[in-house]
Amino acid sequence: MTLPHPSTMDRDLFTIRFGGVFEHSPWIAAAAWEAGLTHDQDTAEGLHAALCAVFRAADHDRQLGVLCAHPDLAGRLAVAGELTASSSAEQASAGLDRCTPAEFARFQELNAAYVERFGFPFIMAVKGRSRAEILAAFERRVGNPRDTEFATALAEVETIALLRLKDLLP
Repeated sequence: MTLPHPSTMDRDLFTIRFGGVFEHSPWIAAAAWEAGLTHDQDTAEGLHAALCAVFRAADHDRQLGVLCAHPDLAGRLAVAGELTASSSAEQASAGLDRCTPAEFARFQELNAAYVERFGFPFIMAVKGRSRAEILAAFERRVGNPRDTEFATALAEVETIALLRLKDLLP
């Protein structure tokens, strides 16, 4: 079955189809649809631009809510099998489901330190990355100033959204 182009979908179908592109934040898809879609948004890149415009226009608290909706990497939700399908596949593609006990312990330490320091989870587009690359980035970024890390996390969320859209659209 071929789905209609995003620009021809009604609001409900569009929100169902693209509401999870930004983790647990269907309001972004709904607002992009409300703003109006054209054939320019029928590709992953075009739709990404429309969704990111909504995300970037949101106030700080709404953006923080999107960041906080992301799960910890190799965290308790992953262990319990409670990640979204997208998050689970992304973490598995990076081998985070196969951490050694020492790696898992380090992820837990870094997750706790990061959330305590910044007030939101460490976010990184992990698709195509190795555990070693992710841990190195984690180690480096946990020392960033909060405003730098907030901006980095926003950019990583947008990268994750684009990767998810590329899985959904041509």
